[in-house]
Amino acid sequence: MSNEQAKLKNSKRRYSDEVAVKRQVKIAKQHGADVKQPHRLSKHHAMDCGQPGCLLCGNPRKIFKEKTTQEKRMLQDMEHISDKHSNGLPPEDN
Repeated sequence: MSNEQAKLKNSKRRYSDEVAVKRQVKIAKQHGADVKQPHRLSKHHAMDCGQPGCLLCGNPRKIFKEKTTQEKRMLQDMEHISDKHSNGLPPEDN
């Protein structure tokens, strides 16, 4: 860190990490969780238990067996024939 700009970037990064940890500790205390190692929350959320089957932490697509909106849209497009020009009008057959 030879110049002032690099020092400023480093101090800003450290400050933002400290603010993030304080925010997660505050969230954990509001929900009654005991925080023994607060800096573990620098890269993880306070309410994330880490279990993939959990309703809050898991993937809703896998838990509820629902299709994503992209998959629903693709299936809808396959059922409906959409032969349209770029202006949105169907082609005129002669």
